[in-house]
Amino acid sequence: MDEFGKLYLIPTTLGDNEPLEVLPLSVKKKVEQLQYFIVENEKTARRFIKRIAPKKSQASLHILLLDKYTDMMESKHYLDICFKGISIGLLSEAGVPAIADPGASMVKLAHQLQLRVVPLVGPSSILLAMMASGMNGQNFAFNGYLPIDKLERKASIKKLEKKSKALNQSQLFIETPYRNEKMFSSLLQTLTPTTQLCVAADISLATEYIRTMSVQEWKSKKPDLHKRPCIFIIHKA
Repeated sequence: MDEFGKLYLIPTTLGDNEPLEVLPLSVKKKVEQLQYFIVENEKTARRFIKRIAPKKSQASLHILLLDKYTDMMESKHYLDICFKGISIGLLSEAGVPAIADPGASMVKLAHQLQLRVVPLVGPSSILLAMMASGMNGQNFAFNGYLPIDKLERKASIKKLEKKSKALNQSQLFIETPYRNEKMFSSLLQTLTPTTQLCVAADISLATEYIRTMSVQEWKSKKPDLHKRPCIFIIHKA
């Protein structure tokens, strides 16, 4: 297996900040070494590569797209290059690959092919939010996106609150940035006053905002969350 190429999971920034402010030098070195990349968006991937490795030739890059339009049969051959001894990098749009990210399917394929998967250190908004929340770091769950429909969303919030109390488990979820305000309002209207709510927006950016309070306390303090990447965490004691 060692003579084969590896799949490197390459983290990116969580916003428009300098890569080496949040990423270790090892990520820069690996990007400089690789020529093949699997990405969700070619334009943003090339921009990131140029920022972290400005001397790297853009013309030499081999970019393979992995998004919702990618043909599954085609993507199954993306890792064939590894059997020629050539390693490939998997880039996320923001943060770490394969966590709340379509790249998970490529990692699964690598294991099926018995190729080595190498995760590189970088920022995960989920873990950073959990770290800063003051909630139960021993027992937590990430739930992705909640339903868009108002009634279904309310039912989902109540279900997570009940689960949090039953298991002493902090519940994390995200929302499309332009719907953050509606989500925040739903949380205040649905959760019990004593439930703890953490709002973590723009993590690692200059505008970073992370605050944990009871739902009752939040009712008198409504932050501007419109179009800001945000993680919500609830915990019912």
